[in-house]
Amino acid sequence: MFRQIEGLVPRQDFIAAMRRVASSVTVVTTDGTGGRHGATVSAFSSVSADPPTVLVCLFAESRIARAVTLNGRFCVNVLRETCADLANRFAGGQDAEIADRFDGIDCFGTAGEPPMVRAATAFRCDMQQQMRSGSHLIITGHVTEVWTGDAAPLTYREGSYHRVVPQAQTNR
Repeated sequence: MFRQIEGLVPRQDFIAAMRRVASSVTVVTTDGTGGRHGATVSAFSSVSADPPTVLVCLFAESRIARAVTLNGRFCVNVLRETCADLANRFAGGQDAEIADRFDGIDCFGTAGEPPMVRAATAFRCDMQQQMRSGSHLIITGHVTEVWTGDAAPLTYREGSYHRVVPQAQTNR
């Protein structure tokens, strides 16, 4: 448990405010000597285009954080809006019924490479840096391969999944 640091907002206020922020739903995957694993993650962002770099935030004590650190490679799969079932599976919602989260999931890539989920926009990366911040690891990676999906992304806000709905364009 982390203690309240003087001058920072209370934890419950921070969590309540963050629940109102919409985020893309991603599945981070990895494979290699540390094993094949995947987990649903909402903290993902681009960092730079020169060189192409992204970051993910993973709970430091999680299996996915250990596996990514050991493997040195990961893939961020931004799920399409119809893939709430994949998000739930990789969040552990079916772990009691399904031993392997990848069972029956359409992925591509060779053994030892982070799997790219075919129903996603994917960023395969070589791990560049990691930094601990509170309960999480911030991991940056140089993007070595992309797969561009053609569907709108699945988003998460206020404890449930949402669709992105474009607004009408107006001339200014």
